[in-house]
Amino acid sequence: MKKLGKVGAVLALTLSMTLLGACSSNNGGNTAADAGKTDSAATKAPAANATKEAKDITLGFSQVGAESGWRSANTKSIQDSAKEAGYTLKFSDAQQKQENQIKALRSFIQQKVDVISFSPVVESGWDTVLKEAKAAGIPVVLTDRAVDSKDTSLYVTFLGSDFVEEGRKAGKWLTEQYKDASEDVNIVELQGTTGSAPANDRMAGFAETIKDNPHLKVIASQTGDFTRAKGKEVMQAFLKANKKIDVLYAHNDDMALGAIQAIEAAGLKPGQDIKIISVDAVKDGMQAASEGKINFIVECNPLLGPQLMQVVKDVVDGKPVEARIVTEESTFTSDQAKEALPSRQY
Repeated sequence: MKKLGKVGAVLALTLSMTLLGACSSNNGGNTAADAGKTDSAATKAPAANATKEAKDITLGFSQVGAESGWRSANTKSIQDSAKEAGYTLKFSDAQQKQENQIKALRSFIQQKVDVISFSPVVESGWDTVLKEAKAAGIPVVLTDRAVDSKDTSLYVTFLGSDFVEEGRKAGKWLTEQYKDASEDVNIVELQGTTGSAPANDRMAGFAETIKDNPHLKVIASQTGDFTRAKGKEVMQAFLKANKKIDVLYAHNDDMALGAIQAIEAAGLKPGQDIKIISVDAVKDGMQAASEGKINFIVECNPLLGPQLMQVVKDVVDGKPVEARIVTEESTFTSDQAKEALPSRQY
């Protein structure tokens, strides 16, 4: 596994995947990570004294937690890809707490890892620890979620989905479905973790897209923390507080699946009495969509491991890295989900 020949083959394969993921012309979202300035310090990988073999590379990675099927698939992809590439991976689960993540980053700095990567629990509050990493000469790669720091020199790149575009895709489908509506369409929204990039951006993209149709009205919006249990709890509250709900927009599949339980318990049919739009396209969500319980899913690809390992190798070798790498993703109607489900990897 650690022989250079095999690592070279693995990295050649992942390089092609990285190029595919970076092909989008949209810089993604409205966060600081989307600055996209080609002359920014964030595009310049730290100079390396000599090319390191894969077996000598240590990556410190701090994960948000294990709050959803998406996150579990993301963790497995990173762990498996690091092993296949021959890197030493120091992995930390923040359990959805920023303080745990900051402690993990400082631990990585003390251990003098070659590269630090993390998926931020929330967008703000990272400058101090990122400055500590920069002072220690350790490059940082953001994955999945962005930070709102104005100093883009504190990280090398942001690898992940365009969350604003995901919200737009959800909104475009809804707008098309109700383009001839003559009465108000009542929408409830299950937000992700408060302050997180995907929650902020998926809400913004959706709102931006539906605003031109005066009949599309978001009558309630509350965090479900990206979890199935919380999604069910909040949907129960929505149903009690609102006599007429036409559409549910959930920021991830797990919350949508929890909401489906609440809708069914209320004697209603998900996908019929209440149209459901979700984001992620993990297997459980795709299964619900194939059964007609979710009407439209916007994909958010969790399999970032191969791309991340290639970025880490490029950074360690002192090669230039794009400031923003956007993953390639699709959308699914119920029929498309049924067709795609048998070959779904996550």
